[in-house]
Amino acid sequence: MPEQEYTYATAVSRLEEILQQVQNGNENIDALYRLLKEADELIKFCRARLYEVDEEVKSLLGSMNEEN
Repeated sequence: MPEQEYTYATAVSRLEEILQQVQNGNENIDALYRLLKEADELIKFCRARLYEVDEEVKSLLGSMNEEN
């Protein structure tokens, strides 16, 4: 992933920017490769974050059910 720390929202925003750049078709092959590599890392980050949040929510819900 790039040096910058991302939140889920900023990662999705960056992915949208990359998509627009790729769709414009103005990038040379080297720039396109860098963009796609960055997008791959951002997608991995987003998937991992979604998984983490899903597990945390399940845990919280389980705790709430045990208290009732």
